[in-house]
Amino acid sequence: MLRNRYSYFFFIVLVIFVLSACERNETVCPLDEGSPQATLSLEELINLSPPAAASSEPVEVLIRGRKMKVDRLVDYPLCNDNWSGTVYVSCDAQVAEAEFDADANPLFLRGCNLNIAPNTVVYVAAHNDAPYYKGCSCHTGSAP
Repeated sequence: MLRNRYSYFFFIVLVIFVLSACERNETVCPLDEGSPQATLSLEELINLSPPAAASSEPVEVLIRGRKMKVDRLVDYPLCNDNWSGTVYVSCDAQVAEAEFDADANPLFLRGCNLNIAPNTVVYVAAHNDAPYYKGCSCHTGSAP
């Protein structure tokens, strides 16, 4: 009888685990509901000059439900830039329409001059605020 209770308990735990794994994850960036923005070509982005130097004051943003200070808030067209410290790429950042490599990675930074200093942490809103520590090579087509 005791064995049946344990079996029943573990079955319930397993069912709850499976059901919670199938739960739909909300994304940080909402679906575009307004008027669509013109898509920028990679050539247009490559020809843009780098944005003005970041403010020396950290900016406070909401990342994973917590307020965090970041050294740079990227909410502009993304291509030529220099990043260091902690960077947050917001939902408002614009990227070029992507080509895809053999592994279906979008290469929207190919040809851009994006310099990311060592030990920089980049949070990306379009990836549910995931932190990245090793640059953006998957979007340039270069080796990491």
